[in-house]
Amino acid sequence: MKKRNKNSPSLKWLANVSMAIICLIALFPIIILIISSFRPSSELLRTGISLTFDTSVMNISNYTYIFTQASQYWQWYMNSLAISAITVVLSLFFSSMVGYALAVYDFRGKNLFFTFVVFILMVPFEILMLPLFQMMINFQLVNSYAGVILPMVVAPIAVFFFRQYAIGLPVQLMDAARIDGSTEYGIFFKIMLPLMTPSLGAMAILQGLGSWNNFLWPLIVLRSNDMFTLPIGLATLLTPYGNNYDVLIAGSIMTIIPIIILFIFFQRYFVAGLTVGGVKG
Repeated sequence: MKKRNKNSPSLKWLANVSMAIICLIALFPIIILIISSFRPSSELLRTGISLTFDTSVMNISNYTYIFTQASQYWQWYMNSLAISAITVVLSLFFSSMVGYALAVYDFRGKNLFFTFVVFILMVPFEILMLPLFQMMINFQLVNSYAGVILPMVVAPIAVFFFRQYAIGLPVQLMDAARIDGSTEYGIFFKIMLPLMTPSLGAMAILQGLGSWNNFLWPLIVLRSNDMFTLPIGLATLLTPYGNNYDVLIAGSIMTIIPIIILFIFFQRYFVAGLTVGGVKG
């Protein structure tokens, strides 16, 4: 016991140093982008993206241009914010209901339905892309925000995650609520859903990150330049006739802000939600 106590401070120090190194490695690309975002386009074309910290050429002109002249950039920004927010809210609402039902209710075909959910998890989105696009054509949802949002509302990964979390919920509370005359919807919304808050917070981050960075599906569905999301809009800055690397890099840095805010808001639920949801069942 004494030997373990003597080694524990050094082990903690080693763990902290190791985590700090890992964090620096993970943040290294972002640090390079932040430094490069303050360099003019001519300097970027001459030396490329690097850690060169030359104060004589660094300025805030790229950000000034975004805030004062790049009105279309902010249109793309607002489009991404609206689509991501709606997708996260709808996904949490419907996916949590489906996962909860698969966890606590017994009905015919329950295991088969869950098998389909797991099977879809193993199918790459590129395989589902063409039939989904055909559905959007049939429903006349091409070049609309609904066409981008609806296929992502009930995500298989979210259903699987909520199902695993809901397995650990106390069913005795459901029985007590039924005795008190509560409906099944009342049990879910008033009793069970508050208990699933950690899982909701964790999945809000994961779904928000996926929707915010989604490039392929909005690229297929959307046609109008004014309706583009931020990833598509930034990609249009690179053309055979000119590459606005300075605006592209500065605009990319600005895209990190909503994800940071989302993580700060839900981070206290993130670890608890992933840990409990990952070991139940």
